[in-house]
Amino acid sequence: MIIVLKSHSSLKEVKTVEKAVRDLGYDPHTIRGVVRTVVAAVGDETSHQSLEILESLNCVERVIPIQKRYKLVSREAQPGTTQIKVGPLTIGGGTFHVIAGPCSVESMEQMLAIAKAVKAAGATLLRGGVFKPRTSPYDFQGLGIEGLAILKAAKQAVGLPIVSEITRQTDLNSMLDVVDVLQIGARNAMNYSLLEAVAKSGKPVLLKRGMASTVEEWLLAAEYIAKNGNPNVILCERGIRTFENATRNTLDISAVALAKQECNLPVFVDPSHAAGRRDLIPALSKAAIATGADGLMIEVHNHPEEALSDSSQQLTPQKFAQLIKSLAPLLKASDMKIGKVK
Repeated sequence: MIIVLKSHSSLKEVKTVEKAVRDLGYDPHTIRGVVRTVVAAVGDETSHQSLEILESLNCVERVIPIQKRYKLVSREAQPGTTQIKVGPLTIGGGTFHVIAGPCSVESMEQMLAIAKAVKAAGATLLRGGVFKPRTSPYDFQGLGIEGLAILKAAKQAVGLPIVSEITRQTDLNSMLDVVDVLQIGARNAMNYSLLEAVAKSGKPVLLKRGMASTVEEWLLAAEYIAKNGNPNVILCERGIRTFENATRNTLDISAVALAKQECNLPVFVDPSHAAGRRDLIPALSKAAIATGADGLMIEVHNHPEEALSDSSQQLTPQKFAQLIKSLAPLLKASDMKIGKVK
């Protein structure tokens, strides 16, 4: 970090800052200008106290970080993309994967039908919500433990790894035997105690961007997971809240490109939640591929008009199959292999 002193700081004040830097475990390198003096602090920020506390000194104008605050997930820490093993799959290794399934698990019949359909169309992971955080307390909240049993049966029937959202720590143990990728939804993207608990489980984590999170806040949320010993994080851009109301959210496609450039984690896109309407899903999916995304997360329901949640943004199995076929030329042009499950 660089500590910028106020104009015309005295020699005594400079010495005070240098001593404070040493006391925090860093080596000070002072550069004196005609009007202003700066002190460069050299050291490992992961093992010492933050230098930002020096802003409390009267002679300090500001402290400027020169390294990424998200150290473990940055390209500086690891230039290549982290490869994550999920069952027989490897995510982040140049293979494009699609997570598909209903917003909510509603019944055994529904889940088995959708699971078979999305696998046949080319999905490599199966999603289904059993604990549903809903804006209204009167909306369908998911089947809970019963839903986990249905997901387990679907997993055994089709052989696809399961992705499902965790909303509270008390549900973690019941999910571990069934769920292969624990999803952190937009509402919990800054629930740091939940991030730490999920990290310690050792399971891969799909981390959605908070609806009002900056890219840095999103990556710092991933840093919480990595710092707690779990580097297996998949980022998921699902749209952010803006003034626009023509869509449910605004898909920030630039955030996908930026995340791919800044961090070493695979990045997925959820066009279903971004658009909130099924007619825009194909276009947003293609945009995601063009921006370098490693995969998609798409909601599919065999009878969307009867869905207990998010009916307007779920594709039918037929439309999903058409979408997957339409993506093949773009994936080939992007030199991405299409993921497959036997």
